[in-house]
Amino acid sequence: MTDHPYAGIWTSSNGKVRHELLPDGRYRESRRGRVNPFEGRYTVTGDHIDFADDIGFTADGEFVGGVLYHAGMVMLRLPHAQ
Repeated sequence: MTDHPYAGIWTSSNGKVRHELLPDGRYRESRRGRVNPFEGRYTVTGDHIDFADDIGFTADGEFVGGVLYHAGMVMLRLPHAQ
């Protein structure tokens, strides 16, 4: 997978969930201080993202206006420096 504009770290508006979208098509998710409890692959088609974790769970989301809407969460991208 080539680098795309959505690679980076996204965090829920309440700060409890964090997704790191790696440029190689892998992701790592942290929840409530538990570092990387979920890891897997993701694919982006246009503004749509599909997640498949390493144990088979799947989810999806949409990028709209610089915001990721995923599993009922509103996620914002952290600046590259963080």
